[in-house]
Parts: sequence; C-alpha cells; structure tokens
Amino acid sequence: MVEDCEKQSHGSSSSGCRSLRSFFIFTVFLVLFLCYYIIPNELSDTWAVTVGLFLPEKYTIKMVNDSLNAAPIVTSAEPWKPPEPYCVAYPHTYNLVLNEPEKCQKENPFVILIVPVAPSNAAARDTVRSTWGSERLIGDKTVSILFLLGLPASEESETLQQNLLQESEKYHDIIQSDFWDSYYNLTIKTIIMLEWLHVYCPNASYAMKVDSDVFLNVKALVKMLLSVPKQSYMTGLVARNAVVLRDPHSKWYLPKTVYEPAFYPPYALGLGYIFTLDLPEKLIKAAQLVKPVYIEDVFLGLCMTHLGIALTNPPDGTLFNVFPVEYNRCRYSKLIATTTRSMRDQVEFWKDLQKPGPYC
Repeated sequence: MVEDCEKQSHGSSSSGCRSLRSFFIFTVFLVLFLCYYIIPNELSDTWAVTVGLFLPEKYTIKMVNDSLNAAPIVTSAEPWKPPEPYCVAYPHTYNLVLNEPEKCQKENPFVILIVPVAPSNAAARDTVRSTWGSERLIGDKTVSILFLLGLPASEESETLQQNLLQESEKYHDIIQSDFWDSYYNLTIKTIIMLEWLHVYCPNASYAMKVDSDVFLNVKALVKMLLSVPKQSYMTGLVARNAVVLRDPHSKWYLPKTVYEPAFYPPYALGLGYIFTLDLPEKLIKAAQLVKPVYIEDVFLGLCMTHLGIALTNPPDGTLFNVFPVEYNRCRYSKLIATTTRSMRDQVEFWKDLQKPGPYC
C-alpha cells in the first residue's frame, strides 16, 4: 500500500513538472510572438527606440537599406512630386540667379567653405566676412568662401533682391538659385551646393558646408585636413543610431509615411561637415534615387548609405560642437566648429583668438 502511494506520488510530481515546463515554454513563445508581430505595430515608437538603443550599427544600417531598397525609384526625367510638406521637390531643375563661375579657377582653393544663409540675413554674411571668412591663406593652403541663397519670399522681395545684386557686385561671394529660400527647402539648397561644386569647383581638395551661426577655426580645420583621406571622405559631428522623431510638434518631425525606420543612418550634423570633392557627383546621382526628406543632413546620410560609403568620425570628439562652448582661448584654439549664441560672440571670440601670444 505504501509502495503504491509512493509510486502514485512520484507520478503526480513528474506530471506536474511536465505541465509546468509546457506552460513556461508556451509563455515564452507567446511573449516572443507579441514582441515580434504585435507590440511594434500597435504601440508607440518607444518600443522601437528602446530596442534600437541596444542594436549594433550594422543592424540599423540594414533597416535603413531595406527601407531604401523598398522605396520607389525616381529619376530626374520624371521629377518626384512631394505628397506632403515633409518631403521636398527634388529631383528638379533649378537655375542660378547669381553665380561666381570662375571662383575656384581663379583662387585654386585647398578647401572651399559654403555658407547657406537666408537672403535677408545680410548681418550674418557681414559677420562671417569680418571674422573667420576673412582667413584666406593658412600656411600655403588657400581657403575660399561662398554664401548660398535661394529667392527671398518676403513682401519686400524686389527691394531685397536689388540689395543682393549690389552685395554680389561688391563682394563676389554669393551664389543664388531660383528656389524659395525656407527651412523646408534646405535639402534643395544642399543639393544645389553639390551641383555647383561638381560643375564649378572640381579642382578643390575639400569643401565644408558650415552654418552662418557657427564659429569656425579655419586654422584647426586646415590642420586636420592635411592628414585625412583625399577621396570618399565625409566627417563632422557624426550622429549614429539617431532616433526618428515622431512628435508632430517637433521641428524635426518625420511621419512614417515619409520615412518608416525608427532610426536614421549615420549622418554628419548640419552645423558643419566636410567632404572630398569626389563626393558631389556621387551624391547627386544618389539623390536621384533616394526619396528626399526636408532634413538636409539626414538626407545626405541616406545618400551616403545608398552609396555604401561610411562617414568618418573626426580624430577628436571635441572638434565639432552642436551646443555653444563657453569661450576660453585655449579651448577655442583646438576646436574646429561650435555653434554660438550671437553674432557678437562670434566677433569677440574670433578677435580674441587673433591676439598674439600663447593660446594655453
């Protein structure tokens, strides 16, 4: 009787273990099923963002490539029409209103600085001209500078355009194209920059797109460029695994209908990025095939990913700064670019850095 009871007890225990094991396995598969098929689609982007933070860059690149490959191909023969305001009208033919076609042939620059700026912002152009934009010879390397504009869209556009014509006659450093100059057309402005460089400045070694509110240390820039690759090279403050913002109130909002992945490919932040002059032609061709978005630095990252060309981190992580750096002479003598709080800061910092004596 006791033996029978023990056998029965042992059998019940084994059966219970098997049931518990089966329940555990079922639960695991259920959780995996929910995670893979339901949660990412039904809940907010928080899930994709959280998972993405732990993904190696090669997986986020694959996600972007898959998205690009799935996107419809567009060509310049049939201009792609933007279905909503978060896309831009490119490819499209734009014409130059003001040009300096012989700039690079005459100056033969080692690096050419392209400064996108609003047509109405003459103060920013004058500030750059009187500070770092005036540094034209570093050692034996020539530095050229041009301001890139679209058409003014204000009520005083005729008067403003006349002022621009006079400014162009005086300084010969303005390129203007016939698109409406606005924040949402920055991608158009960037591609026109590439087209201009490809046609008119193939003899330069490097180009830098740099915002007008940035303090640029031209000496440090040239010093870095003396020891970097001469082809297929782009650097700056490189963002990796950057999250796509889905909040409609954000300045950088992109809906899934325009860009589906939760993460952007690597891209150099638009405050200032540098590239070799073999890239403009390649990027222009890629821009015919990649669905454009209005965030211009992201769009160049998409084009670089399409080309299979990796962006390069700068040799020092402190060279490029998206947030204003508190001024001290030693620190500013080593950085290349930082945003500033005002034009007055740009002027004062630059003047102080020009004073004789040790930096540190």
